[in-house]
Amino acid sequence: MRGKRALLIVDVQNDFCPGGALPVAEGDVIIPKLNAYIQLFQASGAPIIASRDWHPAETTHFNTHGGPWPPHCIQGTPGAAFHPELNLPKDTLVVSKGMGADEDAYSAFQARDEQGVLLGEWLRAQGIDQLYVAGLALDYCVKASALDALKEGLETTVLLDATRAVNVHVHDAELAIEELVRRGARLAVYETLQKAF
Repeated sequence: MRGKRALLIVDVQNDFCPGGALPVAEGDVIIPKLNAYIQLFQASGAPIIASRDWHPAETTHFNTHGGPWPPHCIQGTPGAAFHPELNLPKDTLVVSKGMGADEDAYSAFQARDEQGVLLGEWLRAQGIDQLYVAGLALDYCVKASALDALKEGLETTVLLDATRAVNVHVHDAELAIEELVRRGARLAVYETLQKAF
């Protein structure tokens, strides 16, 4: 029997794109590719999931309160909104993370839906066993989400042409990919996946 798959789009929010509070270089360049993946998964009946940072104004995640990052993706602000060119379907499952005052929450598996259900619980309830991960940023939230997907026992594929890295250190992207492959993640790009669907 073929497995059930889902597409997870990680944190493609205004604050992580050029012009935002914590921009990933070329973070918006991946959006046309993400939209192509959304169409591909929608056409096959697979669910689309979008995670988002949804921080309170005061959190230990921010450098204003001792954390590593400038304030970003504060609940209800324009910076926390999904990028306007990202064509998320109406039935996209939105899961939110980092909502606590002392919660970093890099992984989408720490995110909950509006009913408070954790992403991992939702995937199990839907019988999903294959997760395709894309979005921002490769060396932080995408990596953390993919590693947690592997821990959950999901067949996990990172969509390399639909992610970008922060690269705080020069080779962070390469190191992230190496770690993901070492832990068992697969890598794919649109052309190869399109043929497989």
